[in-house]
Amino acid sequence: MKIAVLSGKGGTGKTFVSVNLAAVAKKSIYLDCDVEEPNGHLFLKPVDEDEKDIKVLIPFVDDRLCNGCKKCVDFCAFNALAHTGTELMIFEKICHSCGGCKLLCPEKALSEKERVIGRIKKGRAGEILVYTGILNPGEASGTMIIDALLEEVKDEKGLIFIDAPPGSACVVMESIKDADYCILVAEPSIFGVHNLEMVHELVELFKKPFGVVLNKCTDKNNPSEVYCMEKGIKILGRIPFSYELGALTSSGEIVVNQHKEYYELFSGLLKEVQDEATAHS
Repeated sequence: MKIAVLSGKGGTGKTFVSVNLAAVAKKSIYLDCDVEEPNGHLFLKPVDEDEKDIKVLIPFVDDRLCNGCKKCVDFCAFNALAHTGTELMIFEKICHSCGGCKLLCPEKALSEKERVIGRIKKGRAGEILVYTGILNPGEASGTMIIDALLEEVKDEKGLIFIDAPPGSACVVMESIKDADYCILVAEPSIFGVHNLEMVHELVELFKKPFGVVLNKCTDKNNPSEVYCMEKGIKILGRIPFSYELGALTSSGEIVVNQHKEYYELFSGLLKEVQDEATAHS
């Protein structure tokens, strides 16, 4: 069962929820798909890590064959190609590796070469298998790394927790495409509602079963909770606002390993998620 955890922005507690669910599940797999700024490893602290580069194909021009027709330039939707009048320029870091320019070139002046855009790491944290995607700084998109992460676990059984990137862009869509269930993490604020609405629309678009975890709850009005009530969205659980939780998390601790209270909270949350996912399968 693949469970994706997502939120409309960073800082809502997405990774906090992901790593603690993975820990309370004991034997599980954790995928950190937040490839621009992965931090799940700071909590899980995996050991015996293997690492491999992730490469993409980008165009390479043979200037002797290029006649300056600019068909490749006109085709590229990402403006990764430009012709100066004397030579074809290729902006490697904004190329999306679609291969269309190579196919269109009438002179066969374009071929492809490999370029490293990042890497994935695989390690263990007790019974948790930890995969971390890392995008090199300055790269346009991390979807290729996320694809590589998902490919690593395509034949794995059991519970797989996908820590998605924040927001609702292409990398998030790529992260949840194979998910069996989605957990949306939301904060108790007006901004929290706006961000919740973004990911709510996304999972509805993808027709994914989902529920919401309300984080940092107090006894005051919770706009995110009101939104869920109005939209008929399942509230999977509520995590209280706590200075102790903040201190433990800031120290890179897995809170379910520190206090029975938090272990029981996340055990109950995991059971609720599994029941909901099974009901929708």
